[in-house]
Amino acid sequence: MKHSFTLQLATRRDGSRDGQLMLLNPSRIHWREVSHIAPTLQALLDAWSDKAPLLEALCAEEDARQWAGAQPFDAQQCMAPLPRAYQWADASVYRNHARLIYQWRKEPIPARYEDEPLVYQGGSDVMLSGTENIVARDAAQGIDLEAEIAVITTDVPMGVSAEQALDHIALVVLLNDVSLRNLIPSELSRGFGFYQSKPATSFAPIAVTPQALGEAWHHGMLHLPVHTAINGEWFGSPNAGEETVFHFGQVIAHLAQTRALCAGSIIGAGTISNEAPEAGNACITEARVRQMLQGTPDDQLRPYLQDGDRVRIEVLDASGRSVFGAIDQAVRIA
Repeated sequence: MKHSFTLQLATRRDGSRDGQLMLLNPSRIHWREVSHIAPTLQALLDAWSDKAPLLEALCAEEDARQWAGAQPFDAQQCMAPLPRAYQWADASVYRNHARLIYQWRKEPIPARYEDEPLVYQGGSDVMLSGTENIVARDAAQGIDLEAEIAVITTDVPMGVSAEQALDHIALVVLLNDVSLRNLIPSELSRGFGFYQSKPATSFAPIAVTPQALGEAWHHGMLHLPVHTAINGEWFGSPNAGEETVFHFGQVIAHLAQTRALCAGSIIGAGTISNEAPEAGNACITEARVRQMLQGTPDDQLRPYLQDGDRVRIEVLDASGRSVFGAIDQAVRIA
């Protein structure tokens, strides 16, 4: 199922659980509702091969009219592109992240790490917008950000190949996969994986098709730096397409070995990480492990997020334009 649509989409808050699907113009300055084609993003994904061409034609018509009468795009009105999803599965494809995280856990990197993807299934019932607060009950839980790129699929048949899986990627998104680091060791020690240590995930407002990314999308990955700042200070800009073990097609094919994936499945590549120190970090735990390896005492390690801290995550294209809009959210201790 090949497609070559160039679309940029968002979900506007309208009081419902799933919001209202909005089509953006190429410069992401204006948007318009498209309920006559698909009322929600999930409805679009459910009938992607039929409805995406209609949106492509509508976008061309609006371009010809210079989007006359369209409303200015407002990220503050956005929900997550998929406010709730049928599936959210996250992989770990960055070698350097695995190296540092398993050092933090004081465990060896899993055998066959480079033979088949590591994946866990996260909570997909509540997805946050990029401007909603990161809410935790206690800063002592170790609140950490994780800047990631993910894709949203159409229906994926069981047994799909890695090359075929690439054709089932409908959209690309930017997210913050928050972790409560001090809850992780206890959960993993019981042998059944994450749950309480993985609160709701936050998403930048705009979802774009791979074709809309142009040359920045190739070999099944986004090849652009992902910029993160904490309280206005630069924290890292690792490139999302470098130093990876697997691409999205391979991760999707791995997930679909024994079952089909439903349209609207969100598949992440894990915390972005480059080995070069000058690339910075996309999660605080990596920064802390780097400090440990340099001999920094435990009481001088970079702290995890505290009440009132602000996290900003954004991807800029070659012209300096924001690709997905920004994740810009504060931490609040409830």
